[in-house]
Amino acid sequence: MKLLREKLDKIKPHFQKGGRFEKLHSTFDAFETFLFVPDRVTDRGAHIRDAIDMKRTMIIVVVAMIPTLLFGMWNVGYQHNIAFGIDAGFWETFWYGFLEVLPIIIVSYVSGLAVEFAFAQIRGHEVNEGFLVTGMLIPLIVPVDVPLWMVSVATIFAVIIGKEAFGGTGMNILNPALTARAFLFFAYPIYMSGDDVWISGIMNGEGMVDGFSGATPLAHAAQGNIESVPSAMEMFIGTIPGSIGETSTIAILLGAALLWFTGIGSVRIMASVFAGGLVMGLILNAFAANPFMEIPAWEHLIMGGFAFGAVYMATDPVTASQTNRGKYIYGFLIGLLAILIRVLNPAFPEGMMLAILFMNVFAPLIDYNVMQANIRRRIKRASEGSDN
Repeated sequence: MKLLREKLDKIKPHFQKGGRFEKLHSTFDAFETFLFVPDRVTDRGAHIRDAIDMKRTMIIVVVAMIPTLLFGMWNVGYQHNIAFGIDAGFWETFWYGFLEVLPIIIVSYVSGLAVEFAFAQIRGHEVNEGFLVTGMLIPLIVPVDVPLWMVSVATIFAVIIGKEAFGGTGMNILNPALTARAFLFFAYPIYMSGDDVWISGIMNGEGMVDGFSGATPLAHAAQGNIESVPSAMEMFIGTIPGSIGETSTIAILLGAALLWFTGIGSVRIMASVFAGGLVMGLILNAFAANPFMEIPAWEHLIMGGFAFGAVYMATDPVTASQTNRGKYIYGFLIGLLAILIRVLNPAFPEGMMLAILFMNVFAPLIDYNVMQANIRRRIKRASEGSDN
């Protein structure tokens, strides 16, 4: 590492003001700070009030997503084998899924980083670290058969409209990865919903085993086919159709444990999202006006992308509430709305995406009211103290 540091110090003047490659300063800075801890602090946008820089913070989040990524790769192969009657071992199954998922990851990072680098060069500032997480989140929340060019378009849209239009990392009001998914959902719905998009190969017209259905648990429930919903254990483990990284609650909880242990992810938000979902599930159980409302409240927490959204999406430090009390309110309302939307609106059987994006918009208002309430309490205590 010492030799590498010496090499970087030798060429660094060429990328600084007055150097031959002055216009590529942001590009050089991005690679330098990726290899070595930067010697400066954040001066705008998101601030990390700790002895760790933002780049390392984002890398920890990426590491926390590795269990869902690895399981997702295996499950892609597993679902493909079931759909087409293929008998394959563990490593063959995993390798198939790896080859299917890897191109999506590459396209996501290349497309997004290209925009990030371009904006950094134009504006003359360093490349933001936020896309380290966004670039991994996007592949995990899309179907495996989504065309790569759509992934590229959605990623570029999310970075430009969802983040750079607001000033870059730390300034955006919407979660960029969810912005990309919302773009795909509304622009290309045929590739983001239905029974065929979740299994690799079906969209290409390959022959499936007779009687096989690629419908997700939520799709079965929304259609009233409660008897076809997989068992709770299957949903908890994740051996079901769905988005690449959203099916396994076990893998997601492993990532949640790392985020909790390192203090990177807000436990207040995670816990309150699950609490809100459970409360709404119990309310719907009390009415039970249709078969979907009869599903046990706790099962909603392991269906679809609820757990993934609670752990990796709702906890985004930029778009979530910042005050401690606000985090409880923010998370609780996300869980409440997610279950309400998925059960009462058949057009949006997932619900988590819309719930988080909706609360992203209201997070500043929640924090404002929490702070105003604190100010009023302090003024009241001060006035009572002066009276005494």
